[in-house]
Amino acid sequence: MKELFLIVHSLCTGFYTTLKHVFRGPATELYPEYKRPLPARSRARIILTADPDGRERCVACYLCSAACPVDCISMQAAENPEGRRYAAWFRINFGRCIYCGLCEEACPTAAIQLTPSFEHADRDILKMVAEKHDLQVDHCGKDQNYNFYDHAGVADAIRPKGGHVNESPPVNVRTNMP
Repeated sequence: MKELFLIVHSLCTGFYTTLKHVFRGPATELYPEYKRPLPARSRARIILTADPDGRERCVACYLCSAACPVDCISMQAAENPEGRRYAAWFRINFGRCIYCGLCEEACPTAAIQLTPSFEHADRDILKMVAEKHDLQVDHCGKDQNYNFYDHAGVADAIRPKGGHVNESPPVNVRTNMP
């Protein structure tokens, strides 16, 4: 008699649990229709930002490609007639990128920035390779007023030596002689 009571109790408990979950809403979210809000510091697609004056920020210093643990960034440096360095070509293989953000941390000019946009999957791995024109944007990204050439102390056609932010004019060492 006790065994029969335990069997009926177990069956009723099972049916009660099933009935309780039948009238609940779904626990899953339909991804393309509902996009969960991401944290503000989430990292995904890489962009190449521009200076506040609209020119290219990247100086092709190779620090991002050296910092990349999966070796997915490659570029070729060049210099324009004003003496300003730029990347003649810049390429990121998003098929290999692990979105670690080390390239963004290594960039001295704040040219490389990671955005929260993560929807760029493709079945063809060759379509995951992004060229420079695919990555460039016409805004400054997170640092709206930062201009590397204002702080670098590198003389160019626009700013001579000593003409940068917080930089003293060059000293003639011959005036220090006794």
